[in-house]
Amino acid sequence: MTSGVSNILLKGRARDVYRRDHAKADGRGLRVYGYGPHTGAPGEELLAASSDQSELRRDPLRGTVSLYAPHRQARTFNPSAAQDPLAPAGGAVTEIPFTDFELAIFDNRFPGLKPGVPAGALTDWADGAATGRCEVVVYTSAPEGSLDTIGQDRRVLLLEALIDRYRALHADGAAYVMPFENRGEQVGVTLPHPHGQIYSFPFVPAPQAAAAKAFANGYDLTSDHARWGGRFDIASAGDVSAFCPPFSRFPYETWIMPRQRRAGPWAMAAEEIEALAELLGDLPRRLDALFGAPMPYMMSLQAAPGGAAKDFQFTVQFYPILRDAGRLKFLAGVEQFTGVFTVDVVPEAAAERLRAL
Repeated sequence: MTSGVSNILLKGRARDVYRRDHAKADGRGLRVYGYGPHTGAPGEELLAASSDQSELRRDPLRGTVSLYAPHRQARTFNPSAAQDPLAPAGGAVTEIPFTDFELAIFDNRFPGLKPGVPAGALTDWADGAATGRCEVVVYTSAPEGSLDTIGQDRRVLLLEALIDRYRALHADGAAYVMPFENRGEQVGVTLPHPHGQIYSFPFVPAPQAAAAKAFANGYDLTSDHARWGGRFDIASAGDVSAFCPPFSRFPYETWIMPRQRRAGPWAMAAEEIEALAELLGDLPRRLDALFGAPMPYMMSLQAAPGGAAKDFQFTVQFYPILRDAGRLKFLAGVEQFTGVFTVDVVPEAAAERLRAL
């Protein structure tokens, strides 16, 4: 990571973009992406809050891993618009020290996963240090917006930037990379500015490991989708489809998937990236129209662990958490303790309703 003006032309999957690398005053990395070179001197910026250590602990009964990061208790929580740390204007000190940018990705100020050798000793209960990276993806310099309203050009830029980070993090040895977005206070969002995150894990989490094993053992999601005969489909763009899988766990759960097997967005053709970007805007619009209000959801890109599995099928998955207007989908006791979900809206009905919007 270098400071000052350092624009690198990236040959994208769909469109060529520029990346400007900037070293923040506290050593954290910042990358600014755009369709043209980014120039301008940086201004004042926030400093890192803590160098506290995180660690991983394994549950021997569930076979799962949890991340312990007590320093994250101090992270920014629902700041006023004037104090938005992601906004480039308004006079507040920000994380992005430029008055103008298209899209930015920077190292999280309160990361649970941290690169390098741990600074201190792990506890006796640790399974290992929580090494890796946590990054913040800022979609726009505007303080408000969504994947729908930022427009097609910005969504394509977002995908090109994520592909760039996938490649870099996989090259750095990441076992699993997951870009995601939490939207709405109901799912714990503490910054209203349009943004997502990227977690780069030193291990493959259990759900992704199970999916990779299923694909490696011969499961073909694309063939299954074709066999459903369009009953669960919502929309399509080119060779990319949006659908409610018949095994959905959340009401109105929706996936986006290329019709050809792709390990991740880095393996998609230019026209597939454009189509994926189109549906990344279409689905939030439909979800917002469903109950006439912004839909809180969790969205993630599910790509192959390590970036190399040719048999893995890439999907983008949306988990909306409203089952009806003003009614949240809570994970109750049975679901929390057994993992067996009770779904109040059958996927074929959800698909029909979303398709009609």
